[in-house]
Amino acid sequence: MAAAAGAAVLAGTAGTVMAQDAAGAMSPWQLGFQASASEVMDDIHWFNNMTLGIITVITLFVLALLIIVMVRFNARANPTPSRTSHNTMIEVVWTVAPILILVVIAVPSFRLLYKQLEIPAYDMTIKATGYQWYWGYEYTDEALAGISFDSLMLKDDERAAVAEARGVPLADVPRLLATDYDVVVPVGKTVRVQVTAADVLHAFAMPAFGVKIDAVPGRLNETWFKAEKTGVYYGQCSELCGKDHAFMPITVRVVTQEQFDAWSEAAKSDLDDANKALMASLAAERKVADAALPAQVTAR
Repeated sequence: MAAAAGAAVLAGTAGTVMAQDAAGAMSPWQLGFQASASEVMDDIHWFNNMTLGIITVITLFVLALLIIVMVRFNARANPTPSRTSHNTMIEVVWTVAPILILVVIAVPSFRLLYKQLEIPAYDMTIKATGYQWYWGYEYTDEALAGISFDSLMLKDDERAAVAEARGVPLADVPRLLATDYDVVVPVGKTVRVQVTAADVLHAFAMPAFGVKIDAVPGRLNETWFKAEKTGVYYGQCSELCGKDHAFMPITVRVVTQEQFDAWSEAAKSDLDDANKALMASLAAERKVADAALPAQVTAR
């Protein structure tokens, strides 16, 4: 039971990962999980907080017992110790109480694990293949046939040029996390992800969505996510896969349905032009939002 509980929490914590979106940008010295962008990750946040509360209560209770024992039963305060060796009530309590605690933890843990593993009706499918050391993606639905690409981490000397080409600040092209080609998905749609590997074991991890699944050569594993907020989300390979294991990040760009439709239609013939048009659309969207901000501040 404890292992199952740990596995559910691990899905949201594996790897050094970050998320960048309107609701929760990266912040220095951030503690805890990154901001949630899916219902599954919301549940992982809740489960983590629930187990943390239980652990805190147990820790404080044990600390109180230790202090009581040290104060009341030291040699000076209790020179003639009791020779009692058994207490039926205490033995029953310390046997039954941990069992009940584990049951309280296990029930939501199993529900969460089932929710992660049971793929609901999905709107689209993306196949992710791990290579040494980058990811390859293919949109497998008939309506999106022909869209496939490899996604490599941007090197330090490439970030500035890419930021300029995309029309974004350098901070929006984070070191060791940004890639040359992003996975683009529409917000509010259920995405099935088929995961495999071409050489050695890898792992596809996107903690903002509560996703982590192994990429095994010769095997096709499946997971899913449903992004509830637009933005750019980052993950990494979370299975030690060789010398460049730390340099094969995952980037998922969540956009509106209209933006995705325009991107996917253009990407069938020219992926680079599709990405340029998408970035231009996002830049125009940001400009409108920035222009509206002073008006909102004045109204307040």
